[in-house]
Amino acid sequence: EVQLVESGGGLVQAGGSLRLSCTSSAFTFDDAVIGWFRQAPGKEREGVSCISSSDGNTDYVRSVKGRFTMSSDNAKNTVYLQMKSLKPEDTAVYYCAVGRGRPVGARECWGLAGSGSWGQGTQVTVSS
Repeated sequence: EVQLVESGGGLVQAGGSLRLSCTSSAFTFDDAVIGWFRQAPGKEREGVSCISSSDGNTDYVRSVKGRFTMSSDNAKNTVYLQMKSLKPEDTAVYYCAVGRGRPVGARECWGLAGSGSWGQGTQVTVSS
């Protein structure tokens, strides 16, 4: 099983930035599907961004498009989520997950990622 560890969360004022990292103990990109998810108190978990190694396509939930950027560093076995122009509604626990497959579309990407291994999460709090 792939072990994932998220880091980089914290408290930031609205308009600020954070970069989350997700490092794997045994990251292989062959048919890997990596997703960032978040869950706010009292809300359902939602997919934030997702990347498919098969085609490099990256998807984002509409509410973060233009503000968040997902990237990966194969040499470091790490994926990142750069978050800018943060809003109080971005406050949540952020998780990364990695699965396998060749998704078609964002929903399938998150589905495949979420069916694999998960990290423990990192808290992001945005104050107004």
